[in-house]
Order: sequence, then structure tokens, then C-alpha cells
Amino acid sequence: MRTIIGTNIELACELLIRGEAVAIPTETVYGLAANACNPDAVIKIFEAKNRPHFNPLIVHTHSWESALNYTLEVPEIAHRLAAIFSPGPLTFLLPKKNNIPDLVTAGSDLVALRIPNHPITLALLKQLDFPLAAPSANQFGYISPTTAAHVMQSLEGKISYILDGGTTTVGLESTIIGFDEQENVIVHRVGGVTIEDIEKVIGKKVLMTETKDHNKPQTSGQLKSHYAPNTPLYIGDIEHLYATHRSSKTALISLSETYHELDIAHRFILSPNNDLNEAAQKLFAALRQIDELEVDVIIAERFPNQGLGIAINDRLKRAQAIYK
Repeated sequence: MRTIIGTNIELACELLIRGEAVAIPTETVYGLAANACNPDAVIKIFEAKNRPHFNPLIVHTHSWESALNYTLEVPEIAHRLAAIFSPGPLTFLLPKKNNIPDLVTAGSDLVALRIPNHPITLALLKQLDFPLAAPSANQFGYISPTTAAHVMQSLEGKISYILDGGTTTVGLESTIIGFDEQENVIVHRVGGVTIEDIEKVIGKKVLMTETKDHNKPQTSGQLKSHYAPNTPLYIGDIEHLYATHRSSKTALISLSETYHELDIAHRFILSPNNDLNEAAQKLFAALRQIDELEVDVIIAERFPNQGLGIAINDRLKRAQAIYK
């Protein structure tokens, strides 16, 4: 199969209507999309990514009103959060209607719904009479793509079309939240909307989920090992990691500190101005670039545990897990 990168929304729309999988841009990362109401189309996502069927997908619509067509009930607090953060990098885990196949939710009675904040994909969704299931557009377990070129590197020959929307502006996947019977907000995955911002809206602390069985995730992004480069990665105190994993071919990932006193071959300083939003946007691209350098090891510092730093640390932890 020949894979093409382009900006033709009508062509992407036609392919999706025919039941094909198409890579689409969002503000978070690029997604591999197919008709969420068509199991035969959805299976092509799993096949192209080599993604296990037990891992649920996120369903994307063009508006909150449209999203309500696929859920049975919505807590009042969800409406409040959607009014502020949708379109945007916030996903809502809600009871699903039968028009969403079990394949999309891995058999769960809950569906993850999101309205992406990207003009091209919003325009595409408005032309379709069905929502799009879309995990990240890369081989399962590898670093999520933040450009159309990244998608091509992972999925060339496996899909026919990549809709190019430029470099993503957030760079990390969406935050996923659910709700309990008392309408407490439960965070299932940290991401593009910060915990602090959610707590400002709801006026109380969120609850954090704990995945007890990583082979049965409740929603996307809960696997212990994920977002991993091909190069071994370790996070922690840089001087200790440098001494422990010392190599002439070491790559460093840090927020702003350069560690010039250490003999490190390649330094990736994600934000000299200590801007966690900028660092989040650059993280996945840096990991991909490091893989191309064919270094022996990546050492990464822990980022400030606040704002998007929480999500950055989460992604680095999951990337490290495969090498522990």
C-alpha cells in the first residue's frame, strides 16, 4: 500500500466513509482514525498499529452536543468541564450507548469521548455523520507522533493517507477523566489539561485512579510500558544516572539545566526558559530524534511535579518501564 501525506480534507473524508483508517492531526498528537461505529473499520486501526484489542480507543466528535449522542448519561460536573475545556485535550469517560461497538471500548460499558482542538480535524469531523475512534498514529508502544513525518516513519505502507496539520501544539496526549457516583472527578491519565486547572473549576481535589491490572486498562494510556523509544531510557538524578550508565554515546533530556560538567554527547534541553508547556510540546520529537542518533542510553531528569510536568514525568516513567 502506498502512503501519501496531504492536506485534502475531502479525500480523507472519502476514505473514512469507505471504512479506511486515516491519520489525522490533533492539538495533542496525531491520531489513526476510523469510523467508530463500524467494527470493520476500527479493526484496521488495531491491525495497522499492531495494537492489542484489550486496549480501549478514544472517540472523537466535532462538538460536545455531538458527543452526547454516544453516552447514556453525563454528570453535571462533566458539562461544566466540557464548557471550559472542549474543544481541547480533555477526554471524558462516560457510560456508552450501544451505537459504540464493544471493540472500541475493549468490552467496557464506558466510552472515552473527546472534541479535538484542531481546525483541520474539526472541519473533517463536521463533514462526517459518524465519530472517529483514534489512538495515536504510531506502532503500538512507540513514541507518539507530533508531525505527519513521524506518522510516515511508523505507518508507511500500512495506511493510505496522512492528513497533514503541521506540528502539534500540545505534544502530549489528552487528560482522561471519569466520575464516581458522588460526581468526584477521577483522573485516569494525566495529559494536556493539568490537574490544577481541573481542580480550579470543580473547587476540590481530583481522585487519581490506580491501574491494578495493566493487561485490562480502563482506558487508553494506562499500560505500564508505553511511549517508549528503542534506546534504553532512565529517569532520576542526572549525575547518578551518568555514573551508573556512563557511555560515550549518551543522550540527555532536561528541562533547562545543561549539565555541562558532564561529558554527554547529546543534550536535549526542552525549555531554556523553564516553560513546561514548551517542554511537553518538544518531548516526543526529542525522543524520536535521539533514536535516530543511535546512542547507547538516554538519561532524563524528573521534571517539576506540577502543571504539564506531571504528564511529562508520566510519559518518561512509562517509556522507562520496558527497560527496568
